[in-house]
Amino acid sequence: MLKVGLTGGVACGKTTVGEMFVSLGAHLALADKIAHDLMQPAQEVYKKVVAAFGDQILNEDGTINRPSLANAAFPTGRITELNAIVHPPVIDAQEEWMRSIFRQDPKAIAIVEAALLLESGSWQHFDRLITVTCSPDQKIERFARRHDMPLEIARDEVNRRQKAQASDADKQRVSQYVIDNSGSLDRTREQVSRIWIELKKLSLQKAFSC
Repeated sequence: MLKVGLTGGVACGKTTVGEMFVSLGAHLALADKIAHDLMQPAQEVYKKVVAAFGDQILNEDGTINRPSLANAAFPTGRITELNAIVHPPVIDAQEEWMRSIFRQDPKAIAIVEAALLLESGSWQHFDRLITVTCSPDQKIERFARRHDMPLEIARDEVNRRQKAQASDADKQRVSQYVIDNSGSLDRTREQVSRIWIELKKLSLQKAFSC
C-alpha cells in the first residue's frame, strides 16, 4: 500500500483534488472529518477540549461549536494547546484507517487530506506528499463563496487561519508533488492524472517488495 498525504493552504481546493484521485481509484480520508468525529460528546477528545476551553464553546445541545472553539483558540494564542489535544488521536485514527485499507488491498493507494500535515508532524508517516496551491486572491474568493460572506471578512478569516498554518512554501519543500489549482478544473485534473500514474507504479513496486 502507498500512503499519501494531501495538503495545502486555506481554500486551495484540497478536497476537490482528493475527489479527483478517488475517481481514479484512490481511497480518501479527511483529517478534518476524523477530528470532527473525535470531538463528539462522550469522546475522550471532546472531554479534554471542553475541559481546556470551557462550556462557552458548546452549543445548546452540548456539541462543540467549531467557530466558537476557533475564536477561543486562534486570537488568544492557544492553538498549540488545542492541537496538542486533537492531533495525536487524529494521527492514530489515520494510521488505523490506512492499516484497514492495506488489509483489504496491499496495492491500494490511501490518501489522507489534511491542512495541518506539517504542524501535526504526521507528514513523516507518508510515502509521498502532495501540496495543492492557488493564488492568495483565489483563496479569499473561494473562501468567501464557500461561506457566503463578503470578501473583506473572508480576507481577515483566511489571514487568521493561515497564521496558524505552515506556509505554502514550507509545504512544497517537503512534498514530492505540487498541484497548481489556480486554473480550470480540466487543468487540475490533468495534473492529478499524471501524478496518479506515478503513484500507481510506486504502489505496485511497494506491494511486490513486501
